[in-house]
Amino acid sequence: MTAATTPPARTGRPAKRVAIDRAARVVFGREGYIRASVDSIAAEAHVSKRTIYNHYQDKEQLLLCVLKESTHAVAEHQEELIDRHLASPVDLEAELVALGCALATPQSGFKEHFALVRVIFAEASRLPGEVTDSWRTEGPGRTQARLARHFATLSAAGRLRTDEPQEAAAHFTQLVTSEAYERSFHGALPLPADELEALVTAGVRAFLRLYGARS
Repeated sequence: MTAATTPPARTGRPAKRVAIDRAARVVFGREGYIRASVDSIAAEAHVSKRTIYNHYQDKEQLLLCVLKESTHAVAEHQEELIDRHLASPVDLEAELVALGCALATPQSGFKEHFALVRVIFAEASRLPGEVTDSWRTEGPGRTQARLARHFATLSAAGRLRTDEPQEAAAHFTQLVTSEAYERSFHGALPLPADELEALVTAGVRAFLRLYGARS
């Protein structure tokens, strides 16, 4: 993805809560949910443990809140990318490749968020269901919904062929970005640009064989 900033602090939030949230993202991403302790987060934030409990009921609520905030920021950024490439594409294949590369490239501004995503995959069976459900709905689910909206518009214009834009959006994700995510271990080991582009291009061409308009 293109460069982006760390999720901004909500206006009016106390400075200590901002510090706690930032520290929680760092510690959860570094140590995982099970191993991370409130003591470690307090030390990272330079606040007392009691201060954290003044803002959050427990460790689970803290993870859920910081994950929701960063997931919202990432989804918003991805929606902007989708709109930029698919609002009025002249060369649809080229724009889909550019979009796929942008979506599959880890961006430095959201590094802590993607560390949390790796924690979700590594510890899914031990995480509270609300955490995994929230990430799936407000992250990948929201991005696919924006893709589906554009695919419906492109289909109506005769640029794509689909009566199920939501299914087409899911297939785009699977064909175009999933292998790049897997090979890079969800951004932990970024792929060389030429390898990423080759993977994405192959995925886009497979997608267009399924959904491209017939001449």
